[in-house]
Amino acid sequence: MPRDKTLSHEKVNKAIKEEFLEKGFEDASIRSIGARAGMTSAGLYRHYADKEAMFNAMVEPLIESIKEWTERHTDRKYSLVDDKASNDELFGETFIDLIKEVILPRKDEFILLMSCSNGTKYENFIHDYVEDNQKKFMEAIRYLKEKGYPAVVLSEEELHMLLSAYLTACFEPIIHEFDNVKIEKYLNTVQKFFMPGWLKIMGVK
Repeated sequence: MPRDKTLSHEKVNKAIKEEFLEKGFEDASIRSIGARAGMTSAGLYRHYADKEAMFNAMVEPLIESIKEWTERHTDRKYSLVDDKASNDELFGETFIDLIKEVILPRKDEFILLMSCSNGTKYENFIHDYVEDNQKKFMEAIRYLKEKGYPAVVLSEEELHMLLSAYLTACFEPIIHEFDNVKIEKYLNTVQKFFMPGWLKIMGVK
């Protein structure tokens, strides 16, 4: 009977994820991944060109989903501002929803990205993500002021510091591999702590 290539690929991906979660990118080895998958290194190379390609395959679908959610979220907020939506509607969806909807269903991949990516192009993911969101936030503050909101103008350095603190706090319970009940509890605590400040900066409360 012909081999089921889909099943084989799933087995390889499972072995890759286990290896990277256990050892991180730098200490993971092709030989060890092959042993986990029950195949030779040559067999693995029929699935992926090299170790970097293997790691990218694990995290890039999650990264793309994060980017897509962020873009939808940003577009929706601008539309709500243009439609003069209420404050409750304008800030009904937050970054916490991104975590619940996109990150938690792919918790292992997120841990790979945050804790196991040294030596890859994603080792500074949180810094790069903060910088990208920092630019979007600065633009949003300017737009809110144009629309008459008493938004607080921050320097880029101040905003970078606040976003770094917020995102790090949001990601901590996931990185520490708490169960989903604890994660949701801690995220609610983070939200209650940070949200009044964000609302004040945006001039909506």
